[in-house]
Amino acid sequence: MNYVFISPNFPRGYSNFAVRLKAEGVNVLGLGQDKYDELNSDLKKTLTEYYRVENMENYDEMLKAMGYFTHKYGKIDRIESHNEHWLMQDARLRTDFNVHGLKINDMDKMKYKSKMKEVFRSCGIPVARGAVVKDEEEAMVLVSEYGYPVVVKPDMGVGAQDTMLLVSDRDVADFFSTRLGKEYILEEYIEGDIHSYDGLVDQDGDVVFSSSFIFSNGIMDVVNSDLDIFYYSQKNIPDDLEEMGRKAVAAFGLKERFFHIEFFRTKLGELVALEVNIRPPGGYSVDIWNFANDVDMYRQYAQVVARNKYDANLLGKYYCVYTGRKLSANYRNSVDEVVYRYNTGILYHGEIPKILSKALGDYAFIFRVEEFEDLRERVKFILEKK
Repeated sequence: MNYVFISPNFPRGYSNFAVRLKAEGVNVLGLGQDKYDELNSDLKKTLTEYYRVENMENYDEMLKAMGYFTHKYGKIDRIESHNEHWLMQDARLRTDFNVHGLKINDMDKMKYKSKMKEVFRSCGIPVARGAVVKDEEEAMVLVSEYGYPVVVKPDMGVGAQDTMLLVSDRDVADFFSTRLGKEYILEEYIEGDIHSYDGLVDQDGDVVFSSSFIFSNGIMDVVNSDLDIFYYSQKNIPDDLEEMGRKAVAAFGLKERFFHIEFFRTKLGELVALEVNIRPPGGYSVDIWNFANDVDMYRQYAQVVARNKYDANLLGKYYCVYTGRKLSANYRNSVDEVVYRYNTGILYHGEIPKILSKALGDYAFIFRVEEFEDLRERVKFILEKK
């Protein structure tokens, strides 16, 4: 099997995918714009060959690289980046080279938030009211129906990029005065916590692994208000979330890939779908899965790709928590004090890559505990301000 790994050097931990795929007998080929000397040692040892392009945004360069791989190694069996930014390009390359997996015609419902709403509705999952708007006039029609506040974001966008909470007519006017000609989706504001349904589907579309995170703040609030963030994996997924999550996976027709589906849990306990992402949850989330369940999800993915096999036995013993600090904040307890006090259970702590820091903080602690009260105590100690 020939597997082309797009942008294998970012995020750094994803080199584990290449290592586990090779262990399953897969021929792993790397394609990216980092110089070979910048690849981490695992990739250098694992990749059969690495093809460097000057600019991954230049599709002609990517096309030429794939042509080279095909000529040298024969038919390409998989093309994957696991990275939100490259999902459309992954699909275009699969289409042009007739490679197994999602093609460009599959992607509208995966990338456009307005199309996602249609899929959620088709399987009976509630969504926030919203519609695509091009200017202030169209936005104000919806505001008159929903009332303030409202949320506006690109119909096709990554994370919280250009996502804003608007609370007045002035906000609406200011927002659209600099964004003429672009399509945004405007939605009613849903008050609630974000609960995710995450996991892996096999080649038949069956959910073989599922997990759930609860987030302290939405990424929009973290980025726009420079807030701290923490999120944790639940020991057990609530029945209603599991049911809705599986319905969504089936409705989107996902196979042999990771997924990350976000829901609001309202104060009344109801679930409202926010969006679907057809890749692993961001940051260090795959590692958090591993820590929480004493499992190797990189290996499990490789087995699904190579042999359609999943054999992990999950015990649901731990809550695993990501806690991110901002350099701009004045914390009561130093990093050394946190490490000294909670040495047992801290699985990782260190600086976060700059490209991720606006959403995930500048410095992170990842730890696991068996009791929820321990989770609350540690998060408070880490994030408490002076």
